[in-house]
This record gives sequence, structure tokens and C-alpha cells, in this order.
Amino acid sequence: MKAYRLLTGADDAAFCHKVTAALARGWALHGSPAYAFDAHAGAMRCAQAVVKDVAGPYDPQARLGDL
Repeated sequence: MKAYRLLTGADDAAFCHKVTAALARGWALHGSPAYAFDAHAGAMRCAQAVVKDVAGPYDPQARLGDL
């Protein structure tokens, strides 16, 4: 099964660490990152999709970050 996650956060070092941690756990980048201005917060927001092949069937109760 291929698992999918969309990592999001403020455009800061914490977001980069979130993506780096996912890569270190075997996730792979999927597509290009996206950026958008959050007018309510007055800040840029980032998103990066990641995917990972995992054994077994899809389980909607699984915590994707733990895969």
C-alpha cells in the first residue's frame, strides 16, 4: 500500500524539520512544495506531500506519522 501525507505549517525552520523528519523515517517527497499567504495570520504557509510504501492493507485508524 502507498501511504500519503500532506505536511503543512508556517514557512519557518520548524516546517523544514517536519519534512526532514518524515524523509528520515522513509517517506519520499511527492510533487513540488506549495506556498500560500495566510491573510488571517499575516504569514506564509507551506505544504509538501510525502508518500511511503507500507506493508499490509489500508487502515483508516492508522496514525500516518507512525508508519
